[in-house]
Formats: sequence, C-alpha cells, structure tokens
Amino acid sequence: MDPVAIGIGAGIGAQLGAELGIDPDDLPDGLVVADEHGQVICFNAAAARITAVPASEALGRRLERALPLEDLEGRRWWQLTDPYGGLAIRVGQPERNLLLPGGREVLVSVRYVRTHPTGPIHRLVVSLRDTEARRRTERSHAELIATVAHELRSPLTSVKGFTATLLAKWERFTDDQKKLMLETVDADANRVTRLIAELLDISRIDSGRLEVRRQPVDIGAAVGRHIQAYVASGQPADRFLLRIEQPLPALWADPDKIDQVLSNLLENAVRHGEGTVTIDVTPSASPRERGDDENAANAATSVTVSDEGTGIPEESMNRVFTRFWRGSKRGGTGLGLYIVKGIVEAHGGTITVGRAPGGGAEFRFTLPVGTPAYLL
Repeated sequence: MDPVAIGIGAGIGAQLGAELGIDPDDLPDGLVVADEHGQVICFNAAAARITAVPASEALGRRLERALPLEDLEGRRWWQLTDPYGGLAIRVGQPERNLLLPGGREVLVSVRYVRTHPTGPIHRLVVSLRDTEARRRTERSHAELIATVAHELRSPLTSVKGFTATLLAKWERFTDDQKKLMLETVDADANRVTRLIAELLDISRIDSGRLEVRRQPVDIGAAVGRHIQAYVASGQPADRFLLRIEQPLPALWADPDKIDQVLSNLLENAVRHGEGTVTIDVTPSASPRERGDDENAANAATSVTVSDEGTGIPEESMNRVFTRFWRGSKRGGTGLGLYIVKGIVEAHGGTITVGRAPGGGAEFRFTLPVGTPAYLL
C-alpha cells in the first residue's frame, strides 16, 4: 500500500474526527468512509476488528476491494447497488445481513452524502456491526419458542385425551373415574394458564411495561399464608422456620406480584432444597440509598429464603436469574427466577443469590418502602 495514500487517509480520518468532535476509533460500530472517487479515507478500529482487515491495507483502496461484500445469494454487493453510478435520488441502503470473504456475516447500512439532493456522491458512509448480539437474541427467542412448545404439548395432549375419552365413553366410567379425569384436566389447564401468565410477564419485563400497583403489604403475613398453604398440602409444619424482626417499615408494594415472588422462592426451596426452609424478614437500608441517614437505615424490607440442601454450584451463581436456568434438576420452564428478578427490580429493589449458612441456597430480596408521594 502506498504510504502517501495511507497518510492521506489517516489525515482525512483525523479531520473527520475533528469535525465530529470524537475519534472514529472510539465508535463502538465499524465506520468506513469513501470519498467522491470511491477510495477509502476512513477505516476505524472497530471496522478492522469486524472485517479482520488492518486499516493500513484498507485506506486508499477502492471501496469494493477494501470491503468486498456479498449478499446471501453470493452476488457482489457494490456491483449490485452501484452507489456512484446508480439513481441520484438514493440516500443510502438500509441495514441488512451481508457476507465478508470466508462467509462471516455482518450487518451493513450505508448512507450516501451528496453535495445537493440529486448531486454526485461526496462521501459514502458505511456502518458495520457484528451479528453476535442479534444471534444471541434470535437464539433466546428460539429457545423460548421451543420451551413453550414443549411445555404446552404435554398438558394439552392430556386435556385432549381425557376430554375425548369422556365424550366418547361417558357411560362406561364410574363417578370416581370421571372425577379423577376431570381433576387431571383441571390441573393441566391450570398449568397452561400459569405458562401463559409467565409469558405475559416476560413480555412486560422485556419491554419495560411491568406495572406495579402499590398498596400496603404485610410481608410477614404474606409469608405466613404461603407456609400455611404448604402445610395444608402435606408438608410438615416443622420444615418451615419464619423469623420476623420488628419493627418493620410500612411497605407499599404490589401484593399480587410480591405473592408471585414469594411463591417462586419458597417453591424452589421446598422442591430443590432439603431440611428446614428458613425465611427471615428484616428491616434494611434502602437498596438505592445506603447512607448513614437514620431514615435510610430502615427504608426497606429484606426477605431471605434459605434451605439446607446442596445449594447452587459457584459457577452457576451468575446464571440463576437468566431465562431457562433450571440447575441440576430438570423440570419447569426455567422462567420463574427471571420473572422474580424482573418483579423485584420493577419495585426498585434488588435480589441476590448465595450460599446459606446451612449449606443450601440463599435468596435475598430487598424492597424499598415505596410510599406514595402524597403520603410523604
């Protein structure tokens, strides 16, 4: 490569940086700029990383040689779009997937900068982005679809089978047999309803539209109701230990969503843990205002749920609140803790996971008081 061309390209790149007020190498996306003759005058560090082409090799070269892109059907992109010889009314190319030599996929968008609306191209600005983030999103969506399909198939098959059998052979079954089949259908219908509710929650969390309707909540009483429900369903009463440190601050939260958080955490402890399930409810400093101020010191409530099982492996701690994490034991959708984290954060709180003193898993969430402004 001609060192004069490199020097000119670097100089123009610096000039562009001065005009923009930033260095092109500071941009997170790849930036390639060609002049009115189609020669590359700017090739930033991100472009060099994405294309694996050193800037020194790209500067001063024709754009189609420095950046030889092809579409997904193998056609040469610059010949196909013909930016310099095409229609003078074009302003650019929308983002699309294109291929670099070797088949690596990149996201490319192009802007045509003209001296006047239908004049010749003065600058051609190309933006390059890696597709890895989009692929992760697509994989996440594919996993969600696969999980939903799998979780729906089993209960719907059961519902369809039992209802078809009852309709076809109603008179052949005893009342007890009919009751058992209908109870199974009811349980499977509830399972489908829960899954749909989880999907709606995920949609609201991901879009930032999860609504919190705050009311006064007695968190100790809420935990007590969940424990009573487990005891009524057959769990021994001495498996649960509830400790409440008084006085607790007046908590304003969404009672239905807090019940959802408690339900998930207690179910995990009962199903996957062992020994005594301990629930500690204590006053705490606000998760967002941890100072020495006396009001801040009691501006939140913390709930800790721990068990005495094997706990969560250290290497899995950072994945507990991600979608589809199920730990070592399979079962369930793996969406519960993801939703729990979303609900807690929608209240302005925090949630953590660690190892309990007894060796099992320990989940701790902290909710700020959240008192409405008109009561302050």
